Amino acid sequence: MDLVVFDLDGTLLNKQQRLSATTIDTLEKMKHAGIAYTLATGRTHLAAQPCLEGHNFPLWQIYKNGVEWWHPEQQVYRHNGLLDHLTIRATLDDFAEQGVMPFVFCLDAQGQQQVFYPDALDKYGKMVLEELSGHDNLTQHDLSELTPETRIINISALGHPSPLQQLVERCSNYDDLVAYCGGGIYHPETHWIDIHHNSTCKGSAIMQLMEELSATNLIVFGDGDNDLTMFDMANEAYATDNAPDYIKQKATATVGHHDADGVALFLRERFNLS
Repeated sequence: MDLVVFDLDGTLLNKQQRLSATTIDTLEKMKHAGIAYTLATGRTHLAAQPCLEGHNFPLWQIYKNGVEWWHPEQQVYRHNGLLDHLTIRATLDDFAEQGVMPFVFCLDAQGQQQVFYPDALDKYGKMVLEELSGHDNLTQHDLSELTPETRIINISALGHPSPLQQLVERCSNYDDLVAYCGGGIYHPETHWIDIHHNSTCKGSAIMQLMEELSATNLIVFGDGDNDLTMFDMANEAYATDNAPDYIKQKATATVGHHDADGVALFLRERFNLS
């Protein structure tokens, strides 16, 4: 049994951050052909939903680089890899030193999602907050309200690439953290960073899903650093043409550009979808 897994930004989504008509049609053909497929992204479930309009992904979906799972039919979450408060406090000091506005995602006592962030936001923070404000089931809190009892699942932010790369390097000093940054797909000077527990990644989440589905052949598509753990696990790993060269070198092969239906057109040929 095949399991096909897609990254979103720079891979399955076009430059409008949406599924193209060709991609939607291809996914429907895969569904009718009985091919198992899902997505694995650094986005949160809430941030990804507007991007997926036009198609219902039927299986468990992997978000926040494996920290968060969402099942669309059962309407339930799974969360993995809670973070240590002492480490997070030190990391937040690093954010302040680099002038980056952090968004700390947590779970309340009922398992609902919360986000904590500073009162004064820069332009990047306002961009994140604008997107988050559209979700009624995500409660917002001032960063000063974060307590040792709060269950932290990850930290995300937008910013200029230079300070974000500094934060990635700082995170390498903490034993239980992993950090990824990337971007510039939609706005050249706007990159993203995601920090979470190093026990969790796209690759480990997908391997768990493979076991649950009894899948034997893993086919993945991606374009960034956080996709490499998928590439390492996959039988077939494909980079989009817009991916950096070092990502392409880790791939089985390269498919077309993310804004030219590269993944969809490859899948039509790979699975003879007509």
